[in-house]
Amino acid sequence: MATSSNGKAGGAHGKKNTLPGMPQTPELLTPTAIPAHKLVLRTLKRVDFKAVKEIMDKVYSNMEGAWAQDEYNALLKKFPEGQICIEDNGQVVAAALAIIVQYSDFGDRHTYSKITGGGKFNTHNPDGDTLYGVDVFVDPEYRSLRLGRRLYDARKELCENLNLRAMVAGGRIPGYAAYANEMTPAKYVEMVRNKELTDPILTFQLSNDFYVRKLIRGYLPYDSESKAYATLLEWINVYYDEETDKLIGNQKSNVRIGIVQWQMRATKNLEDFFQQMEFFVDTVSGYKADCVLFPEFFNAPMMALTNEESASVAIRSMAAFTEPIKTKMMELAVSYNINVIAGSMPLYDDGKLYNVSYLCRRDGTVDEQYKLHVTPDEASYWGMRGGDKLRCFDTDFGKIGILICYDVEFPELSRMLSDEGMKILFVPFWTDTKNSYQRVRLCAQARAIENECYVAITGSVGNLPRVENMDIQYSQSAVFSPSDFAFPHDAIVAEATPNTEMTLIADLDLDLLKDLNTSGAVRNLRDRRKDLYSVSWVKKTERDDELLAQGEERVIKTPSRRKALPAS
Repeated sequence: MATSSNGKAGGAHGKKNTLPGMPQTPELLTPTAIPAHKLVLRTLKRVDFKAVKEIMDKVYSNMEGAWAQDEYNALLKKFPEGQICIEDNGQVVAAALAIIVQYSDFGDRHTYSKITGGGKFNTHNPDGDTLYGVDVFVDPEYRSLRLGRRLYDARKELCENLNLRAMVAGGRIPGYAAYANEMTPAKYVEMVRNKELTDPILTFQLSNDFYVRKLIRGYLPYDSESKAYATLLEWINVYYDEETDKLIGNQKSNVRIGIVQWQMRATKNLEDFFQQMEFFVDTVSGYKADCVLFPEFFNAPMMALTNEESASVAIRSMAAFTEPIKTKMMELAVSYNINVIAGSMPLYDDGKLYNVSYLCRRDGTVDEQYKLHVTPDEASYWGMRGGDKLRCFDTDFGKIGILICYDVEFPELSRMLSDEGMKILFVPFWTDTKNSYQRVRLCAQARAIENECYVAITGSVGNLPRVENMDIQYSQSAVFSPSDFAFPHDAIVAEATPNTEMTLIADLDLDLLKDLNTSGAVRNLRDRRKDLYSVSWVKKTERDDELLAQGEERVIKTPSRRKALPAS
């Protein structure tokens, strides 16, 4: 039904006169009925003082009102790039003021007067490590536009660009006055944090990724609404780099990794095996990758050369090839300028059999990660045992972890690696059937989400005659990411064709992980209830004695179920 401009129903008499052929324009859509804003974010100037004073007088009418002009000018002179405002159609309507301090010079028990130098701002230190929020204010007529959030986003950007450790501010709690007779300020802050109460300032600060570092008494003695209390708020800059950037050799934020889905095939001798290794290192390095990952037990073809009838004896004989293969991988890493994670290989040391992955860095250094959890099959067939150390490795492209196959099914391990700063988890695996593979894959995807990291997995494919207990393979190599808007919609960065020899090349943006940690839809690392639970390391030198007791003696003395054929 048509309505007239006064809201009453009307027919022809309710219509406005228009020229023939011209469409009618509803009154609500005319330009004069639309609020017009033109918002600009910029730094403050001296000529803005009058507008700033008018806003401060409105906002702080029940305190001391606006600053004096000499205080305003002093701040602009000390740190002009830190004074930010938003103007609407040329009129300043909101502002955020800040200085840089060396926070250790003041500590957590400072007052507003002390940290601002009594309004002289001689506490500003261009070489300091913290952006200190002096003030934020918005014209009351503009509070519905969420301009405060824009100002804080600008401050965060400034903090990051200046490479400052954090942003700190003393926050008033004006809503506390109404509850001062009912609860302590600490209880009030807790209830605001838990959304039981709303505070005009603290609620806003918490929604902008600040956390309450502590409660300060006497911060602003004349702040009667807050009863002179204030919250000491902090926002951590996750991009902060303690070391000055070098001209060359800086750690990368974008990492390219290569994965080899390895075809098990008969090999004539060690040199023949080396050629296959070098082909893949050469291929992946040709794409300027930072790292290449091989599968667990990728050297299993060597077992066919041992001519041993028992699987347990054969794998111990195969362990004799581990040292020369590791040495060759170290040479390839240096000559092809790529970090190599040499899957895993058996190591027979002091009468004990282990499964070990070697990290061969392109600078010539090498590290190792033992498989910690052996499967019942590995214990009963081979008498294999687990290691007792977990390491987070430093590389020239960031901190990484290596968990061999079964280990990724134990979430405590990746959580401890994450606590040490791991950004990429590499999982070399060997599985014979799809259901075995799915255990590894699904757990790897869970680890990526839980720990806000990338996870790369790879295994071997094909068949391997004359090798007891490792004769068939199933693999679909992949790279997984956390599941959030910045990452692929299915949280899969790259994925291989199942059971086909091939390589994967994937680019990983480590900065996305930092963004996820601070502003993701969910923040698994930050939201852990550390007040309720923790994960700790309790070293035991014999983790799998029970499994070994059940099967070790039997398998070493018992020949294999299928007699090994002589090597060709």
